[in-house]
Amino acid sequence: MKNKKFIITTFFLALTYFIFIFSSLSCSSSPQPVLQPDKEAASSTISAQKEAASQKKSKTKTTTTSLPKKETSPSGGTTSSPKNKSGQIQEEKRDQEETGPASLPDETKDPATCLELAWQAYQDAQTAWDKGDLDTALLALDEAYSLLLQADLPSDSPLIQDKNDLRLLIARRIQEIYASRVSAVIDNHRSIPLEENKYVLAEIKNFQTKERAYFEAAYRRSGRYRQLILEELRREGLPEQLSWLPLIESGFKVNAYSRARALGLWQFISSTGYRFGLKRDRWVDERMDFIKSTRAAIQYLKELHSFFGDWTTALAAYNCGEFRVQKVIQAQRINYLDNFWDLYIMLPRETARFVPRFIATLLIINNPEKYGFNLPQPDPPLKFEVIEINKPVKLATLAKNIGVPSKTLEELNPELRHKSTPDRPYSLRVPPGFGQKVLAVLDNISRWIPPEATYVIHYVRRGETLSTIASRYRTTVAAIARLNRLRSVHLIRPGQRLKIPSRGRYISRKPASMRLIKEGEKLIYIVQRGDSLYRIANAFNTSVARIKQMNNLTSNILKVGQKLVIQQGLPEGAQIYIVKKGDTPYKIAQKFGMNLEILLKLNGLSQRSKIYPGQKLYVQANN
Repeated sequence: MKNKKFIITTFFLALTYFIFIFSSLSCSSSPQPVLQPDKEAASSTISAQKEAASQKKSKTKTTTTSLPKKETSPSGGTTSSPKNKSGQIQEEKRDQEETGPASLPDETKDPATCLELAWQAYQDAQTAWDKGDLDTALLALDEAYSLLLQADLPSDSPLIQDKNDLRLLIARRIQEIYASRVSAVIDNHRSIPLEENKYVLAEIKNFQTKERAYFEAAYRRSGRYRQLILEELRREGLPEQLSWLPLIESGFKVNAYSRARALGLWQFISSTGYRFGLKRDRWVDERMDFIKSTRAAIQYLKELHSFFGDWTTALAAYNCGEFRVQKVIQAQRINYLDNFWDLYIMLPRETARFVPRFIATLLIINNPEKYGFNLPQPDPPLKFEVIEINKPVKLATLAKNIGVPSKTLEELNPELRHKSTPDRPYSLRVPPGFGQKVLAVLDNISRWIPPEATYVIHYVRRGETLSTIASRYRTTVAAIARLNRLRSVHLIRPGQRLKIPSRGRYISRKPASMRLIKEGEKLIYIVQRGDSLYRIANAFNTSVARIKQMNNLTSNILKVGQKLVIQQGLPEGAQIYIVKKGDTPYKIAQKFGMNLEILLKLNGLSQRSKIYPGQKLYVQANN
């Protein structure tokens, strides 16, 4: 009978507490503060409240105060709790119900001030939560919510959105704290829950059937990078489960490129990569670097988890962006998300699948036999040493000189866009024990010049494909697709205008004049395999426009064995000008005091010709 009474009493206590919580979340007009931000004013106010409450309680004793202190869980159960801060919180709440709520001093009643103090209190709660001090976290959250309710803002205030966001964060954190108490795992927020629901089972089935080869190949590649990823995760205190995220993001391919233009192991788009410190220029794209991109991804994941409070929602936001997920949550007209799977059907399809695919991956890797997998042996981790180099050289040439496969250097330095070191100091990764060999042969290797930002125009003809066009211009399908921002390499149409990139060149140690033939008064060059007008012009100290003018060429296309008349050196009284961004023939002519017609004629250009940054033009200064 005693037990029955105890259970009934505890049930009503739990019901009373949750009515209090949900009435607060629905913007109750009567604030329920526990602590105040102004320490002096708050302490005196609370002391007065406690004194009054204690006097009142000494006169009247209720059945409730004689009960052992119990905490109610969200499911209605009870858990024993010693006399601690949590008990004090509940006492203070009962005291305040009897004595009435305290109010802020007049000087702090400004809504903006209330909101700012509420944010500070929420941050205090977050700090306590990270340390596992749940009682202090609850105390700070109550303070934050009390301040929030006192921030009485007009409906058109620009701070309304901030207030709504903070209400959502506070409510979500309170829910998480009570959930963690029920499970008796204080650091539950640091793990990723593995729920085996119908969405996860569907993704497991995909991996067991049509995506089985992909899964096993990605698992094998994971060995190259996971050790490095795990070290970074441990350093930042994040769940080690996140080390498997690249399996579904990129298949553990450092050069994986998506339709959304995301690149690398962690699939950063350029803007997000830039936001987290990943550089991208003509020499490098750090989204493909397995160490730099891992560090950036960890910072992004930490930020998302701090904002959303749970890993499933944070992972969804990692895939489609935090603003998209936040918008979906707010559209549900709820203050917090207590179950990610309620949000699942509202997300974009690719993002909706992302979280169950990741959970399916973890379940399979944790117990491959259960799901019918015999996983392959992972590749050995990459080993390397780092040397400083300040000369642009091709990795293939360097590899040949030190006696290692070029693929080895490319695999260790995937961020190098042209498979060449940049023309600035650079930390190059080489196999262990090869650092001194590289430094010893470096002086004997030719400097490499990257392709200029120039291109030719090609109009697609019926029956052509990117592959045939790339072969014709001696470039690659990927280079054409990247320059033209093509979403699909299979969708081009007759008449479409394509930019075709020029290629890089070597500065040859062999004098270029040895390849010239003198015919009468003319110097003739015979086109070799791999030549381009750009390469020939640079070899003979002339320009593409000059060669085209001398040989009546209407396009940049050359044939092996073709004879070209070469006029070495500069025209009389001329000098070379490198075109800059924003230049036009008219501006250049004005700059050098030239007649526009003379500038065009000197460079074999017409009124309709376009010029590009990096292009060389002949100019004559009018002194």
